[in-house]
Amino acid sequence: MQTFILLTKLSPEVSKKMKDRTNIGHSWLDKVKEKCPKVKFIAHYAILGQYDFLDIYEAPDNETAAKVSIISQANGAATAESMIAIPYKRFLKLTEEI
Repeated sequence: MQTFILLTKLSPEVSKKMKDRTNIGHSWLDKVKEKCPKVKFIAHYAILGQYDFLDIYEAPDNETAAKVSIISQANGAATAESMIAIPYKRFLKLTEEI
């Protein structure tokens, strides 16, 4: 499994529905679990700044990570970016190979 970071910015329409945030979040997570059953979430944070949420998760491949982003956009995210995360010790090993 590979580790990914998902950065999500909600659309203005969804941002106005903060009282429904719990239901919207559960609906999104249910769809991810249904469409990407091998995804394992490690952490979920609400953040201040350019993005609204940061999720750290494991997925078997890049295509599955892309599905997580697509599901996010289909459920009210203005943007959803998935990036691969490399453990720091592995990164150091990679630098030694160069």
